Amino acid sequence: MCRPGSLGREFRVYIVSPAARWGRVLEPIYLRIFKDIEAKILAGDWRPGHRIPREHDLVDDYGCSRMTVSKAMTALVDRGLVVRKRKTGSFVASPQIDRTVMDIQDIGTEATLAGYEHRYEILTRKIETLGSVEAAQLDSTSGAEVLRIQCLHIVDGKPTAVERRIILLDTVPLARDESFATAPPAKWLLSQVPWSRAKHVIRAVSADAATARILEIDRGEPCLNLIRQTWQNDRMVTYVEITHPGDRFQFAGIFHPAENLRNVGSHGEVW
Repeated sequence: MCRPGSLGREFRVYIVSPAARWGRVLEPIYLRIFKDIEAKILAGDWRPGHRIPREHDLVDDYGCSRMTVSKAMTALVDRGLVVRKRKTGSFVASPQIDRTVMDIQDIGTEATLAGYEHRYEILTRKIETLGSVEAAQLDSTSGAEVLRIQCLHIVDGKPTAVERRIILLDTVPLARDESFATAPPAKWLLSQVPWSRAKHVIRAVSADAATARILEIDRGEPCLNLIRQTWQNDRMVTYVEITHPGDRFQFAGIFHPAENLRNVGSHGEVW
């Protein structure tokens, strides 16, 4: 832009924000509200059913507009962390249970529904740090702490599944001190941690020496192996491999071509 009397020379005015001057990008207030509430929920400070502060209180706390708070709350609802109830306010949502994935992993519930007796034993439980290779596989960072659990499921007196699970403690800090004395890891996680995405793979494998010893079968005997991963937003909650003797368990499902995956029923059956 040329100014009058500048002899054609061009003058430019640059306005540099404090954030840019110091090499920082300011985080939108709605995102800060979202992260603060999300952190309290995932850490277990706010349990399912806990009332979220009213919007006008959040407006005062963060010094922002009602629209900004509403945007943060809408994002929390969309992520399945919060439910809004007309005239009563917003509350921490109860964990989601979807039969497409979750019924498969709750072995105790499946056994009970089928009329069998179920119990479990925690074989090993230890906190470790991830190496770089495993961290990359788990969408985590090298050095992150995880809880490794090995659990045996026994149905009608027979070893029916060995569960080898990793819980990421950055996402589920409550698991650090949990003994799983009153509920197996899968059931405990379902009751504690809201999840937004899950993936599972079912494959046939041969029992290795350690698995054969735990399940009281011959080495090399055919088994069914379920690999499942769950996430909360972009953070992994848990990775688990559950191995069943091939003659004691099966997976079954009912599928409808016109329905999407959220309407597909799938479950495990104990033999």
